[in-house]
Amino acid sequence: MELDIYGVKMERGYHHGDLRQALVDTALTVLTEKGVEAFSLRETARRTGVSPAAPKHHFTDTKGLLTALATLAFTRLADALDRADDAAGPDRRARLMAQAQAYAGFALSDPALFDLMWRASLLDLSNPQLQAQKARAFDSLDRLIRGADAPDLARDDPAMAPTFACWSLVHGFARLLLDGGFGQGHDEQAHMAQVMLPAMLDRLDVD
Repeated sequence: MELDIYGVKMERGYHHGDLRQALVDTALTVLTEKGVEAFSLRETARRTGVSPAAPKHHFTDTKGLLTALATLAFTRLADALDRADDAAGPDRRARLMAQAQAYAGFALSDPALFDLMWRASLLDLSNPQLQAQKARAFDSLDRLIRGADAPDLARDDPAMAPTFACWSLVHGFARLLLDGGFGQGHDEQAHMAQVMLPAMLDRLDVD
């Protein structure tokens, strides 16, 4: 049986609280189980215990909800990079290796979220919260590579090349891990990340 509370039809299975957060939590479960391609706003609403129209009061459409999940993903990635950087100590090379491992580790632990983060056509790229968390994640690496006091530069400035080289190497490696390029099992993939990422990063001219 449905209840109509403040104009939003809600199933009896949903209890009062933060509906927006409940939808995000459920959406994350659906995404994790089914992946990006099979994600369903209707199923998210059903599992949350609300009518199919209820999520639109908070997210407008599927893109809005996926954008919220991508924002969560970039927040988690930025947090992981910052924690790894802090734990690595002052040595720049050790910090770079730690961030690289954190990046690959995030991809392995949350493959569906990692996949969603880069699906630009599915996201509202103008969303300020998404933009802010994407910037946090990128800046964590950029500050390490170019220095904490380095000026902001246009993305096509050649001085950005060292940052993009590191990012491209680590991101490409993480993508290959998820696509089975270095084995299928999680333990094997994690081992390859531990062994190969440092050796690959040593090939870059980053002291």
